[in-house]
Amino acid sequence: MKKLLILALCALLLTGCFPAGPAPTETTQAPTPAGTTADPPTEAIPGTTLPADPVQVLMEGMTIRELVGQLFMVCPEDLVPYDGSVLYATEVMAQGLEQYPVGGVILFGDNIQDPEQLRSLTGGLWKMGKIPLFLGVDEEGGDVARLANKYGFDLPKYESAAAVGLGVPEDAYEMGRTIGGYLKDYGFNLDFAPVADVNTNPDNPVIGSRAFSSDPAVAAQMAAAFARGLREAGVLPTFKHFPGHGDTGEDSHSGMAVTNRAREEMRACEWLPFAMAGAGDLVMVGHISAPALTGDDTPATMSRTVVTDILRGELGFSGLVVTDSLAMGAITQYYTPEEAAVAALEAGCDLLLMPEDLPRAMEGVLSALDSGRLTLDRIRESVERILNYKIQLGILPV
Repeated sequence: MKKLLILALCALLLTGCFPAGPAPTETTQAPTPAGTTADPPTEAIPGTTLPADPVQVLMEGMTIRELVGQLFMVCPEDLVPYDGSVLYATEVMAQGLEQYPVGGVILFGDNIQDPEQLRSLTGGLWKMGKIPLFLGVDEEGGDVARLANKYGFDLPKYESAAAVGLGVPEDAYEMGRTIGGYLKDYGFNLDFAPVADVNTNPDNPVIGSRAFSSDPAVAAQMAAAFARGLREAGVLPTFKHFPGHGDTGEDSHSGMAVTNRAREEMRACEWLPFAMAGAGDLVMVGHISAPALTGDDTPATMSRTVVTDILRGELGFSGLVVTDSLAMGAITQYYTPEEAAVAALEAGCDLLLMPEDLPRAMEGVLSALDSGRLTLDRIRESVERILNYKIQLGILPV
């Protein structure tokens, strides 16, 4: 089906498809998912032993709590017992990371004061934890740019994604390459960009010019080119917000966002940019209710139909799936921290972003393992993807 989506995109472009760019480099490309083979199986020479899979070896040495911890990406404030914004990596934070061994940390504007302070914070985070962290940020360009829009940072600024290149993929690539370059320089390895939504609703209160275009073919070209630029700079891109936030009339930060598009409409429009995401990328699933897909108002993040059947099955995406922030109103109004974390994992998500309450969310997953609601195989499936990405980024030595 992913092949059909690409063919549909080619038909829209008339002159041919714009691929997501060259295959991810050796330092960013995620390996073929477990259960598939890129090459014929290799047979051991009699009397020799095949090398052990480093990820499997690493997971065998991890406690269940450490395995579960890798599933979470949190704000640094979740790792300290006091209120206020975290600006520096402290021993108290290191102790918090021992108790809650999360897989990644996301920084916001309140964590960023000036270049020297930011380098100190990211440098300190790099040294913490048994397993190196994903260090992420929202740096889309335009209004959503935590570094470029911060006073004291002399960085390139972009008016918006919609204004970049007026549909010229090479300009989107240069934008991604530039943003990726300075993110890498400041210690980040993951960007929650590009916005892969198609801005089809002019009254949309949250996407607007954050999207590259209202034309699905153009949006697909531009998102793919931006992501290629990030990858080449050594930063993981995140295509967001599946199954498409562009046609909604609500902001999922404050409540449930709904798309009333039919499945065929989404296949021909909203899903084209997400079909460009490759095995070395992330896809963020949004808190979007899509009744035409699920038959009810379940947010996409909590829907196995959306995450596993459509994103992984129909579109063929084999990379990392991350939730949108689980502290957003669309989730907190309807789910406890425990239920949100467990339901997202049941749906097929790998990374749980910013739970409303980290201790409760982690304990919820551990309790679901004890009760049999979640299996250890299911946890290991996501942790395997996470660790493989960290190996391919070069942040986890093997």
